[in-house]
Amino acid sequence: MDQPVTTSPRRRSLGTDLTILALIGVLLLGALGAAGMSLYKEFYGPSAFVTRYLDLLATGRAADALHVPGVAIDRDTIEDAGIAAGASEALLRQSALAPLSDITVVSEETINAVTSVTVSYVAGSHPGVSTFEVEQDGWVGVTPNWKFTRTPLAAVSLTVLGADRFAVNGFEIDRHQVSPAGADAAPTDPLPLLVFTPGVYSVTVDTAISTSPGVSILADAPLTQTSVEVQTIPSEEFVSVVQTRVEEFLTECTTQQVLLPTACPFGLEVQNRLANLPVWSISAQPDVTVEPDGAHWMIPATDAVAHIEVDIRSLFDGSIQHVSEDVPFRVNGTIVILPDDSASIRVGSPVE
Repeated sequence: MDQPVTTSPRRRSLGTDLTILALIGVLLLGALGAAGMSLYKEFYGPSAFVTRYLDLLATGRAADALHVPGVAIDRDTIEDAGIAAGASEALLRQSALAPLSDITVVSEETINAVTSVTVSYVAGSHPGVSTFEVEQDGWVGVTPNWKFTRTPLAAVSLTVLGADRFAVNGFEIDRHQVSPAGADAAPTDPLPLLVFTPGVYSVTVDTAISTSPGVSILADAPLTQTSVEVQTIPSEEFVSVVQTRVEEFLTECTTQQVLLPTACPFGLEVQNRLANLPVWSISAQPDVTVEPDGAHWMIPATDAVAHIEVDIRSLFDGSIQHVSEDVPFRVNGTIVILPDDSASIRVGSPVE
């Protein structure tokens, strides 16, 4: 007689298999969820949006960075942020960008649908940290779009004293091309310039008249304005030209055969009459220096010596005395830089 066949072990084996399969399914779903979240953060999240913007700056793609949603702003927004009206866009270009590297997302925090993304970086050689605000801007299929809630543009209010031409990160600029006043721009007027953040902007001056070793500004806060003043120093070539012009002026003064040459910083007063016309010469020319004077330049008071040869007739007895005398004096002056970059040098009056 055949024995009955039991199926209990098979049922227990099937149950175990189903449990294992369920666990594998949960693990797979968890892995897929984690992978999806990682993929979202890396490619589709707000931090990825900010990182892509920074990558555009790092690779010099300024024009593309300007087209990132929320970067471009209107004049009303600029003025509401306290940035000077008429701020120039001259620095929003590839040739004015400095290197940007080591970009790292530090944190991401969302409050009321606005996400603050904080990143660290190295701009030029300057480490920095900036926070950008972004929000969702619709969808493309199942992936979200983002835009800057607060533009990452900022401004530098730049005052350059002693020069109308300068360079920012090597990009050359003329004051009259970027000033809201155009050709009527005053030498001391600040120049409002829009810039990308983050970024370092180094201002240098190297003209025939003046130089500056450079001043660096780290723009790290969106929609703010930073005031910077650059004081140039006179170039050796400029000082040499001024020295020559002063010597020429004083030499011209010696051609006047009078005791007090007109508009000149030296002279001699006597109580008696002249027996002949005086002859002047410069026995020691001044050692001229040039110093900043606001937007222009000045010649500080400097010692010099003139020499006079003249015969003096006495009013008392008619006798004639020959005078050969050194006449110490001091000379100063002002220098105004004209719109065509030439210099108007005016030697001043005698200095007490």
